[in-house]
Amino acid sequence: MSLRNFGDEAPARRKRRSWSVDKKRRIVDESLEDGASIAEVARRHDLNANQLFTWRRHFGFEPRDSDPNGPAPILPVMIVADTAASGHGKPGQMEIVLTGGERILVWGDVETAALARVLKAMVRP
Repeated sequence: MSLRNFGDEAPARRKRRSWSVDKKRRIVDESLEDGASIAEVARRHDLNANQLFTWRRHFGFEPRDSDPNGPAPILPVMIVADTAASGHGKPGQMEIVLTGGERILVWGDVETAALARVLKAMVRP
């Protein structure tokens, strides 16, 4: 007895889907929104994340690493072991001093996403 004859019919194959250019563009645009997650956008549209990356490249949106302006420059950092002893702030606090002299104080309980939004807004032209 062969397995093919066991049961009513062969397993159904998944049909290859066809996406219009407009639909692809809308999904790509959604993936480019601030704070969007490629994985979540892909899942929402029942799409593989790799396919979404391919569409992004097709529409001319490369990952950040290949940004024509290049990656953000590496900035000098000074780590002070005991902030209380140095007189610079409180323990659990970080001070970011920008090149223009502006200072940003960040406490240990700040949400990473909130801090990322603030820093991103500061580097926009």
